[in-house]
Amino acid sequence: MPSLPWLIGLAAAAAAAAGNVNVADYPLRVHLFQVTQRSHYYRGQLDFVDGEGRANLFENSEARGFDYSFRCGQRLMTSPGFETYLARWKKPGREVEILLPVMGKPNSANSCALKVEMKNSAYFRHNGALEEQPVAAYKEWMQKHQYDPEHGRNEPVNLTSASNTTTGSGPQ
Repeated sequence: MPSLPWLIGLAAAAAAAAGNVNVADYPLRVHLFQVTQRSHYYRGQLDFVDGEGRANLFENSEARGFDYSFRCGQRLMTSPGFETYLARWKKPGREVEILLPVMGKPNSANSCALKVEMKNSAYFRHNGALEEQPVAAYKEWMQKHQYDPEHGRNEPVNLTSASNTTTGSGPQ
């Protein structure tokens, strides 16, 4: 598995090549766990996509869960494994903007605003189910496994089967 997830790499390359997005303006990371979405078409072309889901925001070296809704120009994909999207606050505490690579168009990225309801917990997968855990417990897991995607540590280390991370779940 690459040390830098393909979403970040593609988004960063796209932003750098396009010249219209400064990657440094997107210091946060978002891991999308769930996405439910509806595609809307106009004259046979995708017009917009709206939906909702659940995710974690990585900020200040800790993860906080949030529920979100969105209306964007392209579909969202959940984050496989430990991959994350580049992100920034658009309206602190209320709206997060993420960078989305445009599939089939190298060196291209779009942004999508997520309206958020922040939680006092972080999401993680356990035996295929999405569960919540206190932010402090998730942060302890992040420190133990040197995982901090906000600061370039995109893959946890020293994972064992006991930590049940085969699904990209994280803490237990």
